[in-house]
Amino acid sequence: MSLPKTTDAWVLQSTDKEKGIRGNLKLEKGKALPELGESDVLVQIQAVSLNYRDLVIPLGMYPLPLGLPVVACSDGAGRVLATGKKVTQFEEGDKVVTLFNQGHQHGAITMEALKTGLGGVLDGTLRQYAVFPESGLARAPSNLSPTEAGTLTCAPLTAWNALYGLESKALQPGQVVLTQGTGGVSLAAIQFAKAAGATVIATTSSDEKAKRLEKMGADIVLNYKTDPNWGETAKRLSPGKAGVDIVVEVGGPGTMAQSLKAIKLEGVIAVIGFLGGPKSEDEPSTLASLSAGCIIRGILIGSKAQLNAMNRAIDASNIHPIVDEKVFKFEDAPDAYEYQWEQKNFGKVVIQL
Repeated sequence: MSLPKTTDAWVLQSTDKEKGIRGNLKLEKGKALPELGESDVLVQIQAVSLNYRDLVIPLGMYPLPLGLPVVACSDGAGRVLATGKKVTQFEEGDKVVTLFNQGHQHGAITMEALKTGLGGVLDGTLRQYAVFPESGLARAPSNLSPTEAGTLTCAPLTAWNALYGLESKALQPGQVVLTQGTGGVSLAAIQFAKAAGATVIATTSSDEKAKRLEKMGADIVLNYKTDPNWGETAKRLSPGKAGVDIVVEVGGPGTMAQSLKAIKLEGVIAVIGFLGGPKSEDEPSTLASLSAGCIIRGILIGSKAQLNAMNRAIDASNIHPIVDEKVFKFEDAPDAYEYQWEQKNFGKVVIQL
């Protein structure tokens, strides 16, 4: 069978907020694929999932480097169609997932690696076929379908980094993890924490979502609408009222004050994003970490070494990522963006190819 030379792709043309998501995303047909280099892998993309990052980039709200025009999205799972002659990690037919920052192989991220993000600086995954360097892919867990594996690149890896990336403070059995909301990072953090034997305190805004979080294994669920002081509540409900060991902080300035109330002395607040907005009147000062006696750590996804470790854990514990019940077709990609922007989803929004 002859290998594909072109691909259809959704390309982010600009970040003009007035045009909105639909106005900035364009479907390009017959986009040329690069030649397969000796260390490259040709992948047939089978599933792509969306992140909050993918929504804010076309709205001009993303603070990290971009290189427009660029094929959208970072997350993808697929099947290897061909490999270059020097490739040793993969062979034809293997199931693979993409690495978010293609240059982040292990250890601390560098400024150079930060400029290798798929769907931002480098062409991403929202296309039928793609050529990646061998170093930019990882073997997918054997227990997952492509639809499930297509969610791993960003949100679960970020959650894994939040729990295990700071080795001296890596999650231990019996510790307490606090998660916020029902986004992809928080749901993955719940799954990883429970698999590790930790206690999970989760927050959400509705009783319906609370039931789903409890079904996933969350030990305590707090409704932040009815309990705006949920940080103190979480600390009071923790063992010995000492506070939680790790907060997976996705709200940003709007939730940080409560996270500081919840955290244990010498605990870690892993800052993931700013779903609550980039600014807040209640945002604590930088000295708040001193009075709380904690570590505040910003998370920038994770390395290939962490991705491989996470995938092994997913396989060993038979963890299945939470995928929203509504799955979209490739040609309906803008609808998927709007669906997630309107927060209609529970779990990852996936586009199948």
